[in-house]
Amino acid sequence: MSARIPARRATARTPAALLAAALLVTGCSAQDDDAFAPAGSPSATTPHGYVEGAKESAEQQSRLLLNDPGTGDTRVLDLITGTTHKVSGTKDTARLTTDGRFGFLHTADGTRVLDAGSWMVDHGDHVHYYRAAIRTVGDLPAGSGAQVRSDAAVTAVTDEDGRTALYDRTALEKGRTGSPTTLPGTHTAAVVPYAEHLLALTDDGEGTAELTVYDRDGKRVATPGARCEDPRGDAVTRRGVVLGCADGALLVREDDGEFTAERIPYDDDVPAKERATAFHHRAGSDTLTAPAGDRAVWVLDVTDRTWTRVPTGPVVAANTAGEGSPLLVLQADGSLHGYDIATGKHLTRTERLLEDATARGGTGPVIEVDRSRAYLNDPEGRRVYEIDYNDNLRIARTFDLDIEPALMVETGR
Repeated sequence: MSARIPARRATARTPAALLAAALLVTGCSAQDDDAFAPAGSPSATTPHGYVEGAKESAEQQSRLLLNDPGTGDTRVLDLITGTTHKVSGTKDTARLTTDGRFGFLHTADGTRVLDAGSWMVDHGDHVHYYRAAIRTVGDLPAGSGAQVRSDAAVTAVTDEDGRTALYDRTALEKGRTGSPTTLPGTHTAAVVPYAEHLLALTDDGEGTAELTVYDRDGKRVATPGARCEDPRGDAVTRRGVVLGCADGALLVREDDGEFTAERIPYDDDVPAKERATAFHHRAGSDTLTAPAGDRAVWVLDVTDRTWTRVPTGPVVAANTAGEGSPLLVLQADGSLHGYDIATGKHLTRTERLLEDATARGGTGPVIEVDRSRAYLNDPEGRRVYEIDYNDNLRIARTFDLDIEPALMVETGR
């Protein structure tokens, strides 16, 4: 692997990034100073944010997990150092997902768990970023259709039959899968950990699914009275959990232990093939994207509770960093296009980056977005592009690889 631009070009940091860095220095300084105190002294206590075996950083520690299903070759590309790491291979991977730290390589025989060694912890008023060793954790019995969702304490794995196993995330962090507990009943979509509880949709026998809230021990604690027809797609935002439904979305929120569900409907009737069924967004953002059929993209503003349909032409992949940033769309012409989220106006495009911009089932080009960059994988070209979306879609770096990265996710977010 080589990066054609050897160093990551410095850019103006966003107010959020500056605030996070400042809080790491000021808000945590009293505790962090203890890390340098002599052992046995009165102030020699565990530093705030300390994680055994990990190094804390003031900046996001982004890494890309890449897989070639045909050969099984798997790599982790460290975006800070620009180097790649070869890890244990996984062949015939149908899908690759992540919870921000762990990569889940889904095959027909099970799901392999890889600790990419980069993650963040959001304390609300400040954020901690960590980097650690990359390692394979183990295999989960759920197959290629499994849906995996996590929070800081639990990882919920819902299989194709709707059964959900709950894994102790602390065990995963220590390099083992552990023995799961099972959530009662079956569910019609992914079970989502949220606000120290579990959100689940259960078939009500009338063609729709009822929202149920469980505690982490599997006890039903609330039924907000919300229903979702044909649930598909979900996303965790700072304003709550978004669940995709046939008529739009449900926004589930928690306030002082009480759970509520608010419907965000489409403005008009939407054909089934043009529904939003898979959301993509920057971690921490309240702006979601989803394909609206083959020739448009949905943008869901969770803050304003509004849907916007942006006509784009043939869509291969889409994503956005959120308010103030462009909607990024890879189109069938192999170019990356930028659109204004509010107006749908076409702003700019790159030259043709991909000779083959075809998505093949769960594999193919995707767009991953973080606080300052977007990443686009080119399987046929054996490369990954790093794009500065705030600078007219400038190609900041190009990473040449020794594998075909048909599957890609970003960790460290």
